[in-house]
Parts: sequence; C-alpha cells; structure tokens
Amino acid sequence: MFDSLSGKLQDTLQQIRGQDKITEANIDQSLEAIRRQLLEADVSLKAVKLFINRVRKEALEEKVLRGLKPGEQFVKIVYEALVERLGGDASDKHRKVPLAQSIGLSPRKDFATSDSASQSILLLGLQGAGKTTAAAKLAYNLKKEGAKPLLVPCDLQRPAAVRQLQILAEQAEVDFLNIFADGDDYKVKSPLELSKLAKEQASQNENDILIFDTAGRLQIDTDLMAELLLLEKQVAASAKLLVIDSLIGQEAANVADSFNTQIGITGVLMSKMDADTRGGAALSVVEATGQPIKLASTGEKLEDLEIFYPDRIASRLLGMGDVLTLVEQAEEKIAEEESKRLEAELMKGNFNYETFMGFQNMISKLGDFGQIFNMMGMGNMLSQFGLKSSDQASVMSQSQSKMAKFKIIINSMTPQERKEVNLVSQDPSAESRRARILRGCGLDQSDLEQLVKEFEQMSKTFKQIAPMMSMMQQGGGQMDPRQLMGQAASASMSKKQAKAMKAQGMLPGKAKNSSKKAKKGAKPSIKGFRT
Repeated sequence: MFDSLSGKLQDTLQQIRGQDKITEANIDQSLEAIRRQLLEADVSLKAVKLFINRVRKEALEEKVLRGLKPGEQFVKIVYEALVERLGGDASDKHRKVPLAQSIGLSPRKDFATSDSASQSILLLGLQGAGKTTAAAKLAYNLKKEGAKPLLVPCDLQRPAAVRQLQILAEQAEVDFLNIFADGDDYKVKSPLELSKLAKEQASQNENDILIFDTAGRLQIDTDLMAELLLLEKQVAASAKLLVIDSLIGQEAANVADSFNTQIGITGVLMSKMDADTRGGAALSVVEATGQPIKLASTGEKLEDLEIFYPDRIASRLLGMGDVLTLVEQAEEKIAEEESKRLEAELMKGNFNYETFMGFQNMISKLGDFGQIFNMMGMGNMLSQFGLKSSDQASVMSQSQSKMAKFKIIINSMTPQERKEVNLVSQDPSAESRRARILRGCGLDQSDLEQLVKEFEQMSKTFKQIAPMMSMMQQGGGQMDPRQLMGQAASASMSKKQAKAMKAQGMLPGKAKNSSKKAKKGAKPSIKGFRT
C-alpha cells in the first residue's frame, strides 16, 4: 500500500537524512517537496496543511537546527506527524492486540444466554465500498480468535446482496441469519425488523458477536440516513465501523465527516488497500472525523484483513521497515515443526538444495521479495548507495524471478542430488547430470551455473551460522529460523521496537550488557540471546 507515495517520501528525506547541518532553507525545500507529494497522493488540503505546519514548527526548534544529527531528527519529526495523521500516537507501545480488542469490543471469557450477552458491529458506508466482503472477513477472523459471530444481512435493496453474504458466510464457516421465506422473498420488510430476529437467533445459537451488513447509501440521502440512525439506536452497536474505499482519495474526508456527524462512527475500515491506491483516503479520514483507522482490507481472501497500526504504517511509508508485522506473520504462517526441522539441519551443517528449497518455501509464505525487503527496512540502505526507491522495485523483481528459476532447476534434480550438492558441481558425473537437469527444467546452462555459484556463496554463510546455533543450544537456548530472521532484522529496528519484540517473545532472550566483563570460565554468548 502507498507504494508511490512511500517511494517519493523516502527519496526526499534521503537528501536531508544524515546531514551534519541543516538550515531553514533546506527544511522549507524538503517540506515543499513533501507537500507536493501528499497533494499528488490525493490527501485532503486541510490534512496536508496541518501536517506541514506541525513538521515545520518542530523542525525549526533549536534542538533540530543545532542537534548532533539534525537530519535524523527531522525524519523523526516527519514520522511522528505521519503517525498522528493516521490516527495514532508515536509513543504507543508496539504490540499486537486481538482483533476484537482493536475494534473496541469488550473482552468476553464466557457466553451468557441473555440479551446483553452479545455485542454488535455495524458496518456503514457508500455503495460499492466493500462492506459485505468486509463483514465476512471480520466474521472469519473473529472466529479464529474463538468468537462465534453471526452475520446479519441488512441490504434488502441491492439484488442478490443477501445471497452474496450467505455464500461468504458458508465460505467462512460462520453463522448467517437466514431471512429467506419462499424463493427470493424475505421474512422481513425492513432492516429495523432484523434486530429482534438477529437477537433471537443469537440467543439460540449462542452467538457472541453480531455483524450487521447495512446497505450502501449516499451521505446526502436523508431518508436512508434516517433509517440507518434508527437501526443504530435499535441495535445499540458496540462498534460502528465506516467502510471507506481506498480508491476515492480525499473525497473520503467528506464522506467520513458526514457519516460521523449524522451517525457517530467509532472507527474506519479501509477497503481495497491492495489496489494501486495513492494513500490519500487513509491520510484524510482521521483528520475529518477524529476517529482512528481500525482495520485494512489487503486482499481478496477472507484472511486478508489487518489491524491498522499507525506507527507501523508510517514506518513503512518512510522506509524504516515494519519488522514487528513481518515477524508476527512468520509466527502465524510458518509451521513450528517446519522451522524446527530446518534448524536441526542447519545445526548439522546440512545446507543443501533441499534445505535451501525449504527456506524459499518459508519465505514465500510471507510475500514477495519486495514486500519482505521493505518490511525489513532495507530500502534506506540501498538509497544510501545511490539506488532510488523507484529502482529498488525492479531489483527485487529480478531477484524474485531468479529465485523462481532456481526453484524450477532444483525440482528437476533427483532427491540424491538435492542432498549431495557436489554431484552437480564436482562429481565426475556432473556434466551428464547437468544435461539431464536442463532437459527436465527447460532453462539455460547459464541459469544452472548461476544457481551453483550463488549456492556456494550462501553455503559459506550458513556454515558460519551453524556453530553459533550449536553454541546456543549447548547453553540451553534455542532459536528457530523465524527468530533468526527477527534477529537479523533487529539492526534496522529502534531500541523501543526491539524491546517490545522481546517482551512479546518475537526476539529470544535479553540483550547482554556489553560493558560488563565476562566471568572467568563462563561460556561464550551471543548478544541478544540467553545462554
């Protein structure tokens, strides 16, 4: 998300980052470029003005102009202002929260069969904003947390809207309020009649969360807005989420302001964030409503719903990475058994084509190379070597393509060749083996030679890692490849982020105090790990 805006912001800040001295003139020059980039991203004019004024005021303070690292201090001010524009607080703790808690629902340990037992979520928005899909995604992901949601269809006007929600409910394997009578006729005449029916079914089925998928409506349609207000009062929703299409840009501010004034929303769900959006909607709605962005829909699958952390999004925008989210995704998507098996192979020094494929398969679960690269915050490093953000995507794409070819070649090898790497490089039968592999994969000789060459380089690296991991286990510690990834990424993290990750168990151990002398006879230790 925000790819275009992110690249432009990073290139602008790279010009001032690291400078020993900055002046009012180059601050204004950088802010003018940022102002232009935000307007091009379709951010509302009011939000842009407030953002620029805040950054300029703080940047011209004496601590920035005369600080030891004024360029870095300026970037920090931009980051904090972005977090504020996205509805967060830069001092917030970097920690993962349950989806229900992020929406604003009360924690529930046990279900009690009473009218007050269930909580309700009301989804509002314009036609085509993605409310029905968002309702199903919410239900699916809340179910993963142990809830028992009930999807309630309130769009009785749009053809097949109720049927669409029913199909999505079946896919998500969650309860659905069936309002069909005979054929396509409904048991109810209006959404207002649904509230009582939904509560009755929730009580019978022990549903603890009711999700009301309301019909899309223009904020200027007074009759439909009045109907929505009556439904809201009858439902007494615990959360009222405004679903905003990310593609509508700064118009999102007007829509959000109107719905908030008439209904009173508790948060925003940004849909279609995986599209080629310029980011203007996300940076505009918070200013218009004073309400935070709670969730972001990032794909077509039911699981593609993310909690919106303003600090992490701002960090991505400025190329600082989002290691916390990356490691959380690794914890969720990479099976522990798989990572432990690869760890054991590494400790034995068995880095071969088979383990290489295992790591590639693990990485692919986290996204493409470009996504992982940016989440690790590595974009700034390449920028310092003169590679602009616009060129980095091309480099990552080429690397992705190269690894895809490597995978095809390895799949054409026999199980023995994958385990005994010398068979295709140094063995007397290597030439005939290579010829057979190339016939099987349909690629060029140069592709195979590149694989062998780069694999030998990677093998040397992993041979250095194996003794370190072995030494850790001798001291009683353990580290799986997910933790290894987090530890490798920690160089690009702030101290606050690293501390938060360790508190959540995403980085193992507790950092040692390097100033203390080691006790005589003590085992050697690796910084950041218990031994």
